[in-house]
Amino acid sequence: MRHPPRLSLLVIGAAVALVGTAVAPVVTASGATPACTVEYSVTGQWDTGFQGSVKITNNMAALSGWSLGFDFPSGQKVTQGWNAKWSQSGTTVTAANESWNGSLASGASVSAGFLASWSGGNALPTAFKLNGTTCNVDTQPTPTPTDPPPSGGEAPKLRVSGNKLVDSAGATRRMLGVNRSGGEFMCVQGYGFFDGPVDDASVKAIADWKANTVRIPLNEECWLGLSNIKPEYAGANYISAVKDLVAKVEAHGMTPIVELHWTYGQYTGNSAGCSDVHATCQKPMPDAQYTPSFWSSVASTFKDDQAVAFDLFNEPYPDRATSTTAQAWTCWRDGGTCPGISYQVAGMQSLVDAVRATGAKNVIMAGGLAYSNDLSQWLTYRPSDPTGNLVAAYHVYNFNTCASESCWNSTLAPVAAQVPLVAGEIGENTCSHSFVDTVMKWFDDRGLSYLGWTWNTWDCSSGPSLISNYDGTPTSYGIGLRDHLRALNG
Repeated sequence: MRHPPRLSLLVIGAAVALVGTAVAPVVTASGATPACTVEYSVTGQWDTGFQGSVKITNNMAALSGWSLGFDFPSGQKVTQGWNAKWSQSGTTVTAANESWNGSLASGASVSAGFLASWSGGNALPTAFKLNGTTCNVDTQPTPTPTDPPPSGGEAPKLRVSGNKLVDSAGATRRMLGVNRSGGEFMCVQGYGFFDGPVDDASVKAIADWKANTVRIPLNEECWLGLSNIKPEYAGANYISAVKDLVAKVEAHGMTPIVELHWTYGQYTGNSAGCSDVHATCQKPMPDAQYTPSFWSSVASTFKDDQAVAFDLFNEPYPDRATSTTAQAWTCWRDGGTCPGISYQVAGMQSLVDAVRATGAKNVIMAGGLAYSNDLSQWLTYRPSDPTGNLVAAYHVYNFNTCASESCWNSTLAPVAAQVPLVAGEIGENTCSHSFVDTVMKWFDDRGLSYLGWTWNTWDCSSGPSLISNYDGTPTSYGIGLRDHLRALNG
């Protein structure tokens, strides 16, 4: 999905009358030292807005950069801030350090303030996270994949059998679930690893929808730790955060799909998402300079866990750069010098080869042209996979070209007859679910897989977002997928 990953903040300048004070208490067990504490205060309030502040105390090892996250419970909206880079996505507020106050020694504190609007209520936030660590609670050991998993069962080890996905016992499996966006943009923008919480409770909320799969978009520059990424969100730190989320997804019996979303390479041609050479938007194809290394590293990381599936590249669109369909599909498979694309391209074959060279036999997904909406020549140009574990990936939204049953019958059905077909993203920008209802029925009738975009608290008309709260509260769009998954798997 080509999405607006962060909301712009409005700056207001108005005289206000400050009245009243409210403070969120810090509550811990007697004698315990939390990893961090946050004191949240409302220092003034008026009929449509209020002024607030946060005091953050770090009791962990020294930090070279910090990011505080919390959720507003009553629909409040930050409009201006100071002493931090304030942003808001849905109900989730993030305050990230400025260049001059990023260092936070053990035992040190930092304060930041903001103005915000409110209507109907101004309840205090109840949970705060500093660089992903929950504050104001007793120190807890960090879970690892070897810890006893929460209830939910074991994620199945998947492979391809004919045109079906099957588990180790040979039983047919469908990937039915959601996308969890954030890992592709938060790190490159310097705010953190994910957008919103990724603790066990938030992952359990996905499982409670009866989803069995979670697709996790990634950023290649963050994974590889390139120099333009803040060190605290790069390389080993980023990889550790991704591995931790994968482990949580598996602990609830769900299949994790790790997917490459944003990549390096400057593209300013037709339908360019940005002119930046860095991985800050969707590019038409992956780049030969870094993407093979990314997939070699990812495959090496997860090759001993065949429950993890690999999605090679989010939404290829070389067809927007090249002049003929044959050129576009050749670029898609073979890469190299592609007409209309200034950088050297990594074709799908080279990425399959990079994965398999590590010894990984994990299921691989490859999306077609037109932002993965066109699979018309996928079978003709499909890469060679020595393991036979290659899956066709497809994306569909109500505004796409191939968004009708007639197109699905003519272009998708022939592909699905030969290989497993996974709709890695389905969605609509109507804040309703009539279109995805039609998609799900067509895929259900053929035993195929699909995942809704996206498990994030954005605007359902621009995201589109499945939820309004990370506890799993659906939007008017998301309720269609939730109720359908529960009917299928409940």
